Amino acid sequence: MSPFLAGVLQMLALIAALALAYRPLGDHMARVYSSDRHLRVEKWIYKAIGADPDAEMRWPAYLRGVLAFSVVSVLFLYGLQRLQGSLPGSLGFVSIDPDQAFNTAASFVSNTNWQSYYGEQAMGHVVQTGGLAVQNFVSAAVGIAVAVALVRGFARSRTGELGNFWADLVRGVVRILLPISVIGAIVLVACGTIQNFAGIHEVGQFMGGSQQWNGGAVASQEVIKELGTNGGGYFNANSAHPFENPNGFTNLFEIFLILLIPFSLTRTFGRMVGSLRQGYAILGTMATIWVGFVLLMWATEFAGHGPAFEAAGGAMEGKETRFGIGASSIFAVSTTLTSTGAVNSFHSSYTGLGGGITMLGMMLGEIAPGGVGSGLYGMLIMAIIAVFIAGLMVGRTPEYLGKKISTREIKLAACYILVTPALVLCFTAAAMALDTPVTSMTNSGAHGFSEVLYAYTSGANNNGSAFAGLNADTQWFNTTIGLAMLLGRFVPMVFVLALAGSLAEQTPVPRTAGTLRTEKPLFTGLLVGTVVIITGLTYFPALALGPLAEGLAS
Repeated sequence: MSPFLAGVLQMLALIAALALAYRPLGDHMARVYSSDRHLRVEKWIYKAIGADPDAEMRWPAYLRGVLAFSVVSVLFLYGLQRLQGSLPGSLGFVSIDPDQAFNTAASFVSNTNWQSYYGEQAMGHVVQTGGLAVQNFVSAAVGIAVAVALVRGFARSRTGELGNFWADLVRGVVRILLPISVIGAIVLVACGTIQNFAGIHEVGQFMGGSQQWNGGAVASQEVIKELGTNGGGYFNANSAHPFENPNGFTNLFEIFLILLIPFSLTRTFGRMVGSLRQGYAILGTMATIWVGFVLLMWATEFAGHGPAFEAAGGAMEGKETRFGIGASSIFAVSTTLTSTGAVNSFHSSYTGLGGGITMLGMMLGEIAPGGVGSGLYGMLIMAIIAVFIAGLMVGRTPEYLGKKISTREIKLAACYILVTPALVLCFTAAAMALDTPVTSMTNSGAHGFSEVLYAYTSGANNNGSAFAGLNADTQWFNTTIGLAMLLGRFVPMVFVLALAGSLAEQTPVPRTAGTLRTEKPLFTGLLVGTVVIITGLTYFPALALGPLAEGLAS
């Protein structure tokens, strides 16, 4: 079987598995966030934190809940790392330096999971399981909660109430993320992923010295790392490491976990707004972009020229022979079109244009299907921009789901789409202009510029993957990427929740003959075009200096 055909068959199997899970999971999540019933364990949690789960919140109160919880999470995770040297189960590792502790705390709380350290050489069991793994759950639940609040903004009318953040947070963890993670961890353990609290072992001699590996609760963290579109990992090699991703089946299963909730949330959206066809339109947009990116990646990675490429069947540099080009490309596209950041190959070793595709996936805003929660609300913001553009074309006030998109709504949507590009481009420009940051670049020229551009794109978009080749463990990069992650996560949430509150206060307008049918394929095409054009106009000059220049020169 040819490597290309193997990739196609894996892609078809993945689509089939996602299709089977789409309806039951999407409907389940809609019931979770629409129910007024509380489980017993949830009541215990509410009592412990002093929250009233039945108290409705307007958008400022909902936002305060999101920010307060996240600030406490950053402080807790920062303190845990700074105290690691005094904690049991530290495996002899010392406490983390202040700048790296800040970067890691910001990273995991913002659902980015960028790592400027070697996991197996820095973090002990307590920090990994009691700190990082916990944030994998709750940061994902925060993203879903904000997305659900925006959906309620479309579904409700003549009220500014968006639900209760604490109830949405707890339900997301208890009823969605935990049950799936338990099942997924069992599958990974059965397939060879390790799960223990072992210490450091010497496994033999390597180039004149001993080779050491440490164990850990890897399977349980691996599953939520993918399911919650977190990224990160126990080992520096991430999902290319056989302890995290042993074989071809686990590789495909991990891609399935990455895409499962973001795609299924479109059905949750359709169910909650009372029109499944609206959910299918958003799903169609996400799926079109995802499939298109996979095909583009295959075209760049399989079509190499020269004897080495022909002998290997394509651009195999930086890819695991266990997975090959087909599966590695699907993983790379899926992880950069979502806010996951896990990698099973090294994007710096892709062809120039292939590396550009991974960057472009993040620059789209990671909305195809995007991160858990963040992908849905990002795509809905783009839908608002699309109906506004359509309204300008025909000279009428735009509407979406029965809500008028007036000056206030379009300003909030515009602010949302400007935040991340401003962070990426300003931080990249500063890093390239100063003397110290550029010394962290392993490569010069276009590829070196791509390393820096990729780092800030990954951080500000809350992806967390790295281009490799850049020494990011410096005070400059730890601090600036940490700021980019926090600002890129929480500033857009301000605009999303303000938009949700504005929409919820409106009175629905009746559909007329001039209303744009947003559940039709025509709107899906318009939405795809809007996403691509906005991203292209924003990032094309930067891409031309990096991956495009490298790709055209090769």
